[in-house]
Amino acid sequence: MNRKPPRKVAPSDAHALAGELRAFAGKLKRRLREQAADAGDLTPSQVSVLLRLEKDGPATASHLARIEGMRPQSMGPIIAALESAGLVRGSPDPSDGRQTILSLTAACRVRIDEGRAARQDWLSRTIAARLSPAEQQQLGSAMGLLKRLVDD
Repeated sequence: MNRKPPRKVAPSDAHALAGELRAFAGKLKRRLREQAADAGDLTPSQVSVLLRLEKDGPATASHLARIEGMRPQSMGPIIAALESAGLVRGSPDPSDGRQTILSLTAACRVRIDEGRAARQDWLSRTIAARLSPAEQQQLGSAMGLLKRLVDD
């Protein structure tokens, strides 16, 4: 295994630490993305819409566009591709028949769950294989600090 020793960063150098943390987060994200083999055939915008529907529940295309910060016309091709792939389905809005409510299909939910399980399994195995029990404990302690950075 080719491991470089971690670069020493003075605790007071928040700027350098932020740069290292950002670079690490990007690399971890890429490695996790590699573990879900079939996620590669979706664009980042498509993934974002699927995750939004999973988190927030069914929504109209105009609502999704607003939340994703894009024009409704730009959301159309994203939704069409997701429908074509069998990942989302539309049904008439019971309160406004002109609107379509989009939701995840059962197949999409299975795909999301399987992808998460693959990423979780890879990360668990990697932690167990590359970090000693003491290092795993250190990582656990660091998680509290990392959570404080992103919690509101």
